[in-house]
Amino acid sequence: MIKKLALQYTHEKLGAKMIEFAGYNMPIQYSGVIDEHNTVRNHVGIFDVSHMGEIFIKGKEAILLLQYITSNDVSQLYPGKAQYTYIPNREGGIIDDCLLYMISEFEYMLVVNASNIKKVKEWIKQNNNFNCSIDDKSEDYCLLAVQGPKSLDLLQMLTEEKLEDINYYHFKIGRISQIKNIIISRTGYTGEIGFELYVKRADVKNLWDSIFMSSIKIKPIGLAARNTLRIEKGYCLYGNEINDNSCPIEAGLGWITKFKTKFINHNYIQEKTKLTIKRILVGIVLIERGIARKDHILLNKNNKQIGIITSGTHSPTLDKAIALAYVDRIFKGNTVFIQIRKRKIQAKIVSLPFI
Repeated sequence: MIKKLALQYTHEKLGAKMIEFAGYNMPIQYSGVIDEHNTVRNHVGIFDVSHMGEIFIKGKEAILLLQYITSNDVSQLYPGKAQYTYIPNREGGIIDDCLLYMISEFEYMLVVNASNIKKVKEWIKQNNNFNCSIDDKSEDYCLLAVQGPKSLDLLQMLTEEKLEDINYYHFKIGRISQIKNIIISRTGYTGEIGFELYVKRADVKNLWDSIFMSSIKIKPIGLAARNTLRIEKGYCLYGNEINDNSCPIEAGLGWITKFKTKFINHNYIQEKTKLTIKRILVGIVLIERGIARKDHILLNKNNKQIGIITSGTHSPTLDKAIALAYVDRIFKGNTVFIQIRKRKIQAKIVSLPFI
């Protein structure tokens, strides 16, 4: 059964086009992808991403459990700090990429992708040899992401919390528009300044309405623009750039892979980094007209396959077709060709991010 967001009726009233995504009925666009994309890059927009999962881990040994099942160094956290991390499996792949929040000394919140909530929860329970409580509160929380250059100014009008004091990947728990206990997180998936607001389901409508009553105009933004925004910044999407079979080092996630913590399967992944990895994640800019899509093949000038597209779109910021792709590491040069149906489209490899 497809789940409904708490704000589904609100989105429909705003004219949102709704689609099924990760088991939820989600708004994919409102005014149009380009308009929404540019709104976030230049002003401020709001996303309803309440499909994301929130799993709370509590206990005196919670840090030991999380250090074992996640790739980053949990000991670097303190109450009010978050980190990007991933959960490795025992085959060298990725169960999920996620955000980990330290709420208090013995309590953490793990934010996971909607399609992986059940998988992650079961994995944590299987490896919970540390007497921790595991509480899935995904149905209790909603998540609104306010993103764009004007996001701080807008939200500051609605709260007494000093938002400018919240550094990147930090958070406070406070009030917005008299709504208590909102996790105000300086994070996002757009590359712009922004905040992610974790709020109880019962309060999300009041929070949404308060944000729209601000004197700073804000627009609702759908999943389609969220995708174009994250591709421009070269951010991975689970199911595209990473999955159960992906090597995190090939995906460019070495910076959140801390081998000294001895997480699950760290020896295998570390050994792979000592060897020559087979492929790397790169940016692609199309020179000829066309749009690259997931699973399109990359060829060299001799028509030999050298890679595969993982995500592609038209970049509203650059006004060019761009893509993310895995390319054989031994490939030399920048010129490649994308097989799109019967056509071969010339493109070039570029460094990430695109902007």
